Amino acid sequence: MDRRLFVSDLARYAALCAAVPNVWRVTSRPRFADDPFQLGVASGDPTPTGGVLWTRLAPRPFEPDGGMDGLRTTVDWEVADDEAFRTIVKKGRATAAPELAFSVHVELEGLQPDRWYFYRFMSGGATSKTGRFRTAPADGAMSPLAFAFASCQHWEQGLFTAFDHLSREEIDLGVHLGDYIYEYAGNTRSVRTHQGLEIRTLDDYRRRYAQYKSDPMLQAAHARCPWVVTWDDHEVDNNYAGLVGENGMESTDQMRARRAAAYQGWWEHQPVRVPRVQSWADLTITRSVNWGALARFWVLDTRQYRDDQACNDGTQAPCAEWSDPRRGLLGAPQEEWLVKGLGASRAHWQVLAQQIMMAPYDAAEGDAIRTSMDQWSGYPVARDRLLGEVAKRAPNRTVVLTGDIHSNWVNDLRSDFSRPDRPVVGAEFVGTSISSGGNGGDVPAARLDDMRRENPHLHWYQNRRGYVRCTVNRDVWTADYRTVPFVDKPGAPIETASTWRVTHGKAGIEKA
Repeated sequence: MDRRLFVSDLARYAALCAAVPNVWRVTSRPRFADDPFQLGVASGDPTPTGGVLWTRLAPRPFEPDGGMDGLRTTVDWEVADDEAFRTIVKKGRATAAPELAFSVHVELEGLQPDRWYFYRFMSGGATSKTGRFRTAPADGAMSPLAFAFASCQHWEQGLFTAFDHLSREEIDLGVHLGDYIYEYAGNTRSVRTHQGLEIRTLDDYRRRYAQYKSDPMLQAAHARCPWVVTWDDHEVDNNYAGLVGENGMESTDQMRARRAAAYQGWWEHQPVRVPRVQSWADLTITRSVNWGALARFWVLDTRQYRDDQACNDGTQAPCAEWSDPRRGLLGAPQEEWLVKGLGASRAHWQVLAQQIMMAPYDAAEGDAIRTSMDQWSGYPVARDRLLGEVAKRAPNRTVVLTGDIHSNWVNDLRSDFSRPDRPVVGAEFVGTSISSGGNGGDVPAARLDDMRRENPHLHWYQNRRGYVRCTVNRDVWTADYRTVPFVDKPGAPIETASTWRVTHGKAGIEKA
């Protein structure tokens, strides 16, 4: 493949998508021999009057074009008050185009705030499964919120049993914090196996997303409620930073082409709005989502704009570049947007939906320091600068949601971690993985004591799989850590391993 043509085509398709979303001149209406909706349905980014509905036509999901044979195809959609679709409140027609992997993104408007709806798609004589969609409360409303957040679903390392349980929770919203897919080549010694080699091209990413989307438990979780999604590193390449890959063997141009393919593949398979970009390699997913006046979710990207990790990456003792104040994680425009937004927002709770652990973790004993260079700990000046702004603009009403680390953590956030006497200004709930890391295991009490001795802001740690369920009202935020004992075989039960509480305006997290 010629790299310049590859990048040019991606830019052209992105611009075309931005200019003419779901409207094409030439359409066809085939009759499908196989179910074209095998990858399920999803909804996302709710507003008081609408949101986004998603599906992708793929009668043969693991073929390069999903078995659509290049046929640009019309897809009808319906939104109803009731699951039987007796009262249809909105309907329309979209086009599934080969340039965008026959994905469909319907941007809804004109619905009533703070209520549930049902939706489905039809094409070629086939009808999709039904999904549930909920609009956000009206601006100014203080309606309570129940939601769950999850991340890190490595196909090979375990079953998505936690999603099966999540799909039965009474929640208004799901939040996915990244590592939706993993890019690695297949390993036949795993619980189940990736198809193909390590993914690099657009067709590679499309096939990998199709494999993950084929999981019925993941489909059920998406059909349960709307989702707010962001990405982390494995949607492109492990621990990538900007245009720097994991192993340094790819040139900047090669990484840009790979990132373009990965970002397009991500967008094609997520319920997010039509992009407004000139190139897929620069797809911007930073955005805010309001839940009335109760909460504002700030959806962050900690991969695309960061400086390369210091000290050769990994968990290391700090080196000279580690504390360089010029190094950043969010990039200046995103950081400025977030800081100004925290100051201007009137939402009761400020919620940072992001990827990597913000609180520091010192893995060494005594006076020595060993910390992760991939997390916020690897960018200490940028972290403390942001937390200093939280202290000024939204203290003790800011909650950080984190994934990435494949374990559960509960952390107080201080305004400046370089000074242990600085006040607590926020809370961080770190959720474990859906399957990444396998079954996990019990943590001895003595080990937790050692961890807390070196990291006094740490309240709790656990190494099991699952998700975090949160209930939020005007006064109190409650986080239930929901975990399963195993993911290497079916049938794992769910339990609430621990529950924590944050009181609005009060410093510190409390055990509930």
